[in-house]
This record gives sequence, structure tokens and C-alpha cells, in this order.
Amino acid sequence: MAQGARAVSLKNRHMMPLRALIFDVFGTLVDWRGSIAREARALLAPRGVSIDWHVFADAWRAQYQPAMEEVRTGKIPFSKLDVLHRRNLEVVLREFAIDDLDEVTKVQLNLAWHRLDAWPDVAPGLRRLREHYRIAPCSNGNVSLMVDLARRNGFPWDAILGAEFARDYKPKAVVYQSAATAFDCAPDEVLMVAAHSSDLAAAAGAGLRTAHVARPDESGPGRGEHAPSVAVDLAARDLLDLADRLGASVD
Repeated sequence: MAQGARAVSLKNRHMMPLRALIFDVFGTLVDWRGSIAREARALLAPRGVSIDWHVFADAWRAQYQPAMEEVRTGKIPFSKLDVLHRRNLEVVLREFAIDDLDEVTKVQLNLAWHRLDAWPDVAPGLRRLREHYRIAPCSNGNVSLMVDLARRNGFPWDAILGAEFARDYKPKAVVYQSAATAFDCAPDEVLMVAAHSSDLAAAAGAGLRTAHVARPDESGPGRGEHAPSVAVDLAARDLLDLADRLGASVD
């Protein structure tokens, strides 16, 4: 654990003490919708493209789960999310009739996912939590993507875990369980933190404890989750509130 780490027990005394926190990233920690809209506009508007940039971001994101499902079902071999995002980008460019984009611009646009901005509470919340627990992303994003987001936004990770490490995509149980194993933790010593109830339900099914963080505007104003729709161990307004609830005090 980090220096000064201390164990916290959630739910009941029969559970193992909490030793590590792992985090969903897209939507939970970073504003994918606003950031992709901004990046798409910066790259495409100078090339004469005029569209609703948030609708473009939504359309690109809508290809996310279907692409990963092809990996989860074995239809295609495991591919890093950067590869899936690029394939999805080609679909969306056709959908918006953007058919004359050069390769350099496509590469830069695909890397927009590496330039997402964090919600304001995230970096300070992670710093507080890291004083008491091991912390890592448990994201479907590939390692280089997670590293770039961490460097951009000041995420103080102890490790980079998730899909590329597990060679599969959430909500497959192996993704959550491999993160616990990487930290030499039993599943119920690990808290999965996410803004998506489906993610938390899958993590709980894999034996982890769960915390919901509200991101009510993730998918547009009022179109994110205000509260969990499944049973969780903790529900918090944001990461600073989560730190408060876990007793991760300010130094």
C-alpha cells in the first residue's frame, strides 16, 4: 500500500479489509463527450466540416460496445481499444459523409481519446485516496491511452490495469479479477469505482466491492447516472465525497 495506508472494512465485519481501489475511466474520471466534441471541431472545422460536434462524439461512442462485443464473443481476436476506435471512426466518418479526410488527420483524430479532460474533482480525489490505498484504472482503454490521460490530467496511478492487461473487455469477470490479482489482493479487498451501474454489477459478480460516483451530465445534460440502479457498497457525489466516505482525510 501507499505510505500510511490503512484498511477500511465495508458492509460487514466478515469481509476482508479494503486494500485497493480500481476505477472505470471513460465517463467516471474523464469527460469523453465534451472532449471529443472539442477535439473533432479543432481538427475538422478548419477543413470545412460543419456538423453538430456533440452528436459526432455520441455517434463515435455508440460504436464502442458493439466493437468490444466482437472481441468478447470471440468473433475477432483481442485488439487494443485504439485499434477499435480507429475502425469505429471510419464508420462514423461515413455516417457523417466526411469522405475526403487525409490519413494524418485521421490518426490525430483517433488520438483525441488520449486527450480527454478530467472532471475537476478527479485528480485531487485520487491523490487523497492514494494516501490510503493502492489505486489503478480498470478501463477498457489500452495502456498507452491510460498513460497519456494520466500525464495530461495528473492521475497518480500505482499501476495501469484493465483490458489490455487482461486481454479481454469489461464486463468480463477476468478484467476485474486480474486487476485484483495484480495487486495481490483477494477480489473482496478491492473496490471498483464507476459511474455506470452495469460496470458495478459486473464487478460485484466477479467478487469485488463497488462504489458508484455520480456523473449526471456524462452523456449530455442530465443524461448520465445521478445514482446507482444496482446495489453498491458506497454511493458518492464525486471522488472527493468518496474520499470523505472512506476516511481518506486531507493532510
